[in-house]
Amino acid sequence: MNEAVLGATSSTAGLDEAVAAIRARTSLEPRVGVVLGSGLGTFADAVEEPLELPYGEIPGWPASTAVGHAGTLVLGGFGGVPVAVMKGRAHLYEGVPAAKVVFGVRVLGRLGIESLVLTNACGGIDPSLEPGTLVAISDHLNLQGTSPLVGPNDETLGPRFPDLSDAYDPGYRALARAAAERLGIPLSEGVYAAWLGPAFETPAEIRMLRALGADLVGMSTVPEVLAARHMGIRCLALSCVTNAAAGILPEPIDHERVLEVGARASGDLVALVREVIPALGSS
Repeated sequence: MNEAVLGATSSTAGLDEAVAAIRARTSLEPRVGVVLGSGLGTFADAVEEPLELPYGEIPGWPASTAVGHAGTLVLGGFGGVPVAVMKGRAHLYEGVPAAKVVFGVRVLGRLGIESLVLTNACGGIDPSLEPGTLVAISDHLNLQGTSPLVGPNDETLGPRFPDLSDAYDPGYRALARAAAERLGIPLSEGVYAAWLGPAFETPAEIRMLRALGADLVGMSTVPEVLAARHMGIRCLALSCVTNAAAGILPEPIDHERVLEVGARASGDLVALVREVIPALGSS
């Protein structure tokens, strides 16, 4: 067997081992997956009859070392829908390879999820997006220099060349807008630029991103969306703007401040996700 085929086979085996370990602990078959970003982990507290599995107890699952990421998989119910919630994620800037960054999403796909809700804390490039604003991502710019789809393609996961025309599902965004309107929560839409990090962007880089059409900038989400769409999973991504991007305002960017704003806005985000998940589970 050549190295390319061996790599694809060993990757699949790793996913199967993780799925088997989870299924040994629960018979729950999740329909919706949720990935929680920096400072947004409180959503998982609302899961009904939760089973919590630390990532370290799941074979092959990468640790989450970023501040504000608990590193736990929570399985249970939410609004009558079986869910799997990733309380924290791995990032490329932690030195984790792209294929490993999306390991959790692929495991959730193998567990049977059909819909994926991703959340993140991000910087606002559009000056109208003030800290605390919630934004539904409508499209992205992948400026991280890599993709989890690079390398041998595993046909059991998806096609060699997946279509990303509707990476951020228009129907799901409509559901999110309707849910936000019912709750009286302002919800914008915008284009998310994925930056490698871990350093925040320079003012010149932000000017470049703005010229390219980006409204938001962050260091996550895009690899996970690529992996999910590769598997045919529909995606809704919600960003919490926690700070103005570099150069937008005459003030420094501080990660502790990012976590503080994320924590304050988490109530609206939890309420919005709580409202939209039952609709996703029945779509």
